[in-house]
Amino acid sequence: MELILPGDEKKPLILMENNTSQPATGCRRTAAMLVVMVGLPATGKTLLAKKLANYLNWVGQKAKVFRVSDYRRKHVELYSHDLFRSNNSEAAEVRKKSSLEAMDDARNYLLQGGQLAILDGTNCDRATRAQVMDMFGRQHQIHVLFIECVCDDEDLLESNTKEILKHSSDYKEMNLEKAVEDFRLKMEHYLEQYQTMSAKREPQASFIRLVNAGETVTARGLESPLHTRILGCVPLFNPTAKVLYFSRHGESEYNMLGRIGGDADLSPRGRLYAQALARHFSDKARVPGLRVFVSEKKRTQQTAAGLPAAYQVLPALNELDAGVCEGLTYEEMQDKYPQEFAWRDRDKLRYRYPWGESYVDICRRLEPVLLDLERSTNVLVVAHQAVLRCMLGYFLNKPDDELPYLNVPLHTVIKLTSEGFHYRMETVKLNVECVDTYRKQPRNCSDVRSAEDALKTVPKHYDTLNKFWTSSASPLIEQH
Repeated sequence: MELILPGDEKKPLILMENNTSQPATGCRRTAAMLVVMVGLPATGKTLLAKKLANYLNWVGQKAKVFRVSDYRRKHVELYSHDLFRSNNSEAAEVRKKSSLEAMDDARNYLLQGGQLAILDGTNCDRATRAQVMDMFGRQHQIHVLFIECVCDDEDLLESNTKEILKHSSDYKEMNLEKAVEDFRLKMEHYLEQYQTMSAKREPQASFIRLVNAGETVTARGLESPLHTRILGCVPLFNPTAKVLYFSRHGESEYNMLGRIGGDADLSPRGRLYAQALARHFSDKARVPGLRVFVSEKKRTQQTAAGLPAAYQVLPALNELDAGVCEGLTYEEMQDKYPQEFAWRDRDKLRYRYPWGESYVDICRRLEPVLLDLERSTNVLVVAHQAVLRCMLGYFLNKPDDELPYLNVPLHTVIKLTSEGFHYRMETVKLNVECVDTYRKQPRNCSDVRSAEDALKTVPKHYDTLNKFWTSSASPLIEQH
C-alpha cells in the first residue's frame, strides 16, 4: 500500500498497489505493541513519537515514549558530535548501554500493563533493529512496528534542524555557529552507519515509511486495527511550527441566565464581543490565510460573522448535549434531578446526561477535527466551553480528569504556539464585560447532600433578561 500526497493536495491519496495486509512472519497478535522510530536526525522522529503517544492516549490507548537520548544524557555530561563517530568505541558502548536501558524500561512498561511503548532513537542499522525484534518479538511475543522517517526536502530539513538547535538540551550551552557545525558533523557520522528499512533484508519486520513528513507513505506487514489507526494519523502530524487560536462564542442569552446547552442568540454584550473579535483579527492580530471553524449553533456563527475569513461549520464542534437537562439552570437540575447532578459532580469526565453526552463522547467526536488541526496552522476555532476544554486538553497534554475543569473564560482569545514538543499558551481578554460561567467541583458530591451544598460553586447569573437593551439603561436584571 502506498499513500501519495499530490503537490496541490493536503490530504493523502491512497493507492492500493498490492495486498500487504498479511501479518509479518513469526509475529503474533498481542495486546501490547512496541513502536520503534527509525531515521536520521532532523527527520521529525521525536516530534512524531510525542504526537503519536499524545494522540493514542487521547483515543484510549495507554502509550508512553522512551527516548534513548534521555538515557544517554544520564551517562554523558559534556555533549559533542564525537559521541556518534563510528570509530569511537567508548562512546559506542555508552550509546549501546543507553539503548538497552530504554528497551528494558519499555519492555517492563508493556509487561506491567502498558498497551503501547514508543522507542525513540535513530535505530539506524539492521543489527540494532534485529536485537529489538528478538527482545520483544521472540522473547515476549510483543508485536514490533517500525516507523521510518526519511527527509530529502531541504526546506523541511532546515526547519527541523532549527527546532532541534533551539529546543534540544544538547545544544543549550553552545552558541549558534558551533551548534550548527556540531549538528552537521553528527549527521555525517550517522550517514556512515545508516541502513534504511528493507522488506528484502528484514522480511519479518512490519514497518511504515514516511518521506518528507508524510508526502509519501509506504507500509508493509500491518495486521491490526491499531496498525490501521497509526497508519491513518502519522502522515497528518506535521512537524512544522504552527499557531492555533481558540475562542468561546460571545456571551449568549443563556449564559446570562445560567442555562446550559440550547441554541440561544448572543446577548448584547456577546454581539459587542463579536465586533471586538473581528477587529482583533483584522487589526491587532492579522493572520495570513486564516481559517475559521464554528459549530452548528447560532451563537458561534454570530460570533464569527464579522471575521476577515469565511467560517466552516463543523458539527463535531457542537456543545455537549445535556439531554433531558438542556436549557435548565443548575438550580433547576438540582431540584429536578438531584441524584444525576451529584453523579455528574462525582465524575464529570465520564458522566453522560440521560439521552445526552459525556466529555468522553466529545473527545471521540473531536478526533477528526484534532487531526485536521495537527496538519494546519493559522486556524481559529470558535466553539463552546466543554468542547474547547477537550481541545486545549489535547494540545496541552492535560490529564483526562482535568479536562472538565479547565478554565476557558468568555470573551477571551487563546493562542497556542508550538515550541518543540510542547505548546505555549497565551490569552488575550478583550474589553467586553460578560458573566463568569466557570464552576468548580463542589467538595460534597454525595447523593444525599443538601441543595445548599450542591449549589455552593454555581456561578452567579441573572434571573431575568430584558430584551430591550439600550446604552442608557440601568442594570438590566438582578444578580442571582
